[in-house]
Amino acid sequence: MLKKISMIGVPMDLGQLRRGVDMGPSAIRCAGVNERLESLSRDIEDLGDITIGQREDEREGGESASEELRNLKAITNASLKLAQTVDKIVASDSFPLVLGGDHSIAIGTLAGLARHYQNLGVIWYDAHADVNTKETSPSGNIHGMPLAISMGIGHERLTGIYGDGAKVKPENIVIIGARSLDDGEKKLIREKGIKVYTMHEIDRLGMTRVMEETIEYLRERTDGVHLSFDLDALDPDDAPGVGTPVAGGISYRESHLAMEMLEESSLVTSAEFVEVNPILDEKNRTAETAVALMGSLFGEKLL
Repeated sequence: MLKKISMIGVPMDLGQLRRGVDMGPSAIRCAGVNERLESLSRDIEDLGDITIGQREDEREGGESASEELRNLKAITNASLKLAQTVDKIVASDSFPLVLGGDHSIAIGTLAGLARHYQNLGVIWYDAHADVNTKETSPSGNIHGMPLAISMGIGHERLTGIYGDGAKVKPENIVIIGARSLDDGEKKLIREKGIKVYTMHEIDRLGMTRVMEETIEYLRERTDGVHLSFDLDALDPDDAPGVGTPVAGGISYRESHLAMEMLEESSLVTSAEFVEVNPILDEKNRTAETAVALMGSLFGEKLL
């Protein structure tokens, strides 16, 4: 990993209905992310937060629930700003660390990264696959669509952000921790051959083997790997401050092990941590967990 880290906050809650996740970047900073990473002899550049537009009253696509996309214009504009920022960070030979915000921010992150890699890999550490489209989404919430959009599947205003078409290939994606998948997502995962480790595989194989296989799989086919870490991948007992908690998740210690193994592999070239919602949290526990996991990702050791 690069020694210099450029951190950018994306205080956006437009990708879903539940309020509060826009305060995620502030909560993570309050939990001491700068100090934690500086203690690891990392050169930290905090670029502040991207300005996010207002929540829109109208929805794209008319009245039918299956055709609606909430806050399409504002999310498109924010994603473009983020893509431009991430592009500049990578061009300056710095490691992009993005703080969310809901998971729709990954649209902009991956669009900016795609300018620099021929075969960008993605580790999607999440309870959800986020490969819905407006046709398959039960809610019309864009935070359930960013991985599909990044594969070039979805509304053209979103797939066309910072360059037309796919930003990542399906065969370069590994989803870890999935346990809440919609029927349309299951179908798309099968059609595209996306590699997924559900909680069944994690329980059966163990996190060590899951990460060994993930690292080996991505190392041989990618020229850079982005970690997109949704805090709802963890069990709600360990990360209560998320908008869409799903019981039976990855443990705190398993997640530390995963981050430690990624650090040892020197595979990860960018990262984002998303869906920290301090309104739903307990004394900022989830933000503190996010910071602790960042510590492991960037080289913090127990001994």
